[in-house]
Amino acid sequence: MNAEQNALLTRTGPGTPMGELFRRYWLPALLASELPEPDCPPVRVLLLSERMIAFRDSSGKLGLMDEFCAHRGVSLWFGRNEENGLRCPYHGWKYDTSGQCVDVPSEPLESGYCKKIKLKSYPLVERGGILWTYMGPPELQPELPMYEWATVPASQRHISKRQQDCNYLQAMEGGLDSFHSSFLHRMSVGDDPLLKRDPASAAWLAADRHPMFVPLESPGGLYIATRRNADEERYYWRVTQWLMPCFNLFPPYEGNPYGGHAWVPIDDEHAWTFSIDYHPERALTAPELEAMEAGKGIHSKTIPGTFRPVANQDNDYLIDRVAQKERRSFCGVLGVAEQDAAVQESMGPIEDRTRENLVGTDNGIIMTRQRLLKAVRTVQAGGEPPGLDRAAQRVRAFAAVLPHAAPLQSAPEMQVTRRQPEQLS
Repeated sequence: MNAEQNALLTRTGPGTPMGELFRRYWLPALLASELPEPDCPPVRVLLLSERMIAFRDSSGKLGLMDEFCAHRGVSLWFGRNEENGLRCPYHGWKYDTSGQCVDVPSEPLESGYCKKIKLKSYPLVERGGILWTYMGPPELQPELPMYEWATVPASQRHISKRQQDCNYLQAMEGGLDSFHSSFLHRMSVGDDPLLKRDPASAAWLAADRHPMFVPLESPGGLYIATRRNADEERYYWRVTQWLMPCFNLFPPYEGNPYGGHAWVPIDDEHAWTFSIDYHPERALTAPELEAMEAGKGIHSKTIPGTFRPVANQDNDYLIDRVAQKERRSFCGVLGVAEQDAAVQESMGPIEDRTRENLVGTDNGIIMTRQRLLKAVRTVQAGGEPPGLDRAAQRVRAFAAVLPHAAPLQSAPEMQVTRRQPEQLS
C-alpha cells in the first residue's frame, strides 16, 4: 500500500471518502443498556469524528443529535431529560429526539422562534441489544440491520463493548487474521471455557501448521476461508464472514457459541469494539454467561463505569514477563481480547502500512483492503455499496470437512439462505 491508500482507508470523518462509505450503513452506536429507561441520563456519543448526544425521552423514543446547544454551544450532556425532551441547563432551550427545538423560555411562544432552530440529528433504533444509527443521506437509508446475532432472542446472545486506542482498520484486520492465533493466543485458548476446541479440530489445527488462506468475494464482503489437511482425502475448512464495512463472524468449535465483532470508528485514532457471542438454536448457559461477563473469550474486563479495558496501554496490558518466560503465556499478556489489543495498539494510532512485508497468510487482509477501496469508488461514482440488503447480512460463519476434489462452494452452509424471522420481516 502507498501512503495515499492508507490515508484513504483510515480517515472516516465527515466529508472523507471512507467516512461517506461508513455512513451508508447502519452502525452500532451504543449498547441498549446505556439508555436503559425513559428520561434516564443522556450519553455522549463520538462516532466517525462527530460529537453527539443520545437520549431516551419520556415515552421511550430514542434520539441522537449534535451534542451542543444551538444557543451558546453548551454540551447537552449536562441537560435535563424531562417531559419528552432534553433541556439545556444554561438557558433552558429544549430539544426533542429529532433535534427540533421545542422551547426557548426567553422568547414569546407566539414568535415561533424555536421552530427555526433544529440540531443535526440521526435516526437511532434498538435491535438485538444494540442502538444502531444511520448517518448517511436520508433518501438512501437502507432497511434495518438483519445480522443473525441481532435477531435471535435476548437469551441467546451476549454483547460487550470496549474502547480500542487505535484506528478501526488495524483492529479489524487483527480480527480477520486467524493465523495469529497459532502464536499470540497459544497457551491461552486451552484454559478459556469459551474457546475450548473439540478433539478433531484441535488435532487438525495442531497437525497442519501451514494452512492455505482462500479469501473469496461474497455478496456482503468476503468469505475468508482457511484450509487445512484433515486426512489424506479431506480438507478441514474454517470460514470467517467479513461483512462491509466493519463486521466479522467466525465459526465456533463444537458446542461453543458463535462469535463476532463490529469495529466502529470513534475517530481516526480510536474505535469501539463490540464483541458478540450468540447461539442460533439455544439459550446461552449460565456458565457461558458467567465467563463472558468475567471477560473471558473475546470479551474484556473493563474499568467500572467505563468501556476502557483494565489491561491497557497505560499499564502495558499488565504484561507478566515471568509467565512469558515460563511458557505459561506466549506473549505475557493474559486474556485473548487483551492480547489482541496489545499488538494492535502497539502499531501506533494509525499503522504505517507502507512499511509492511505481507505473505500468503495475509491474503484475507489484502482482499479486505481491496474490497473497501472498490466500495469507496462505487459510492464516489453514485452507486450502492455491497452488503446493505438482508440476504447479504443473513449469513453464518462455519467449519466444514470436504473431499479434496470438492470446492468450498459445495459446502451445505454456502447454499443456505437463512429465513428472516417473521416478527422482524
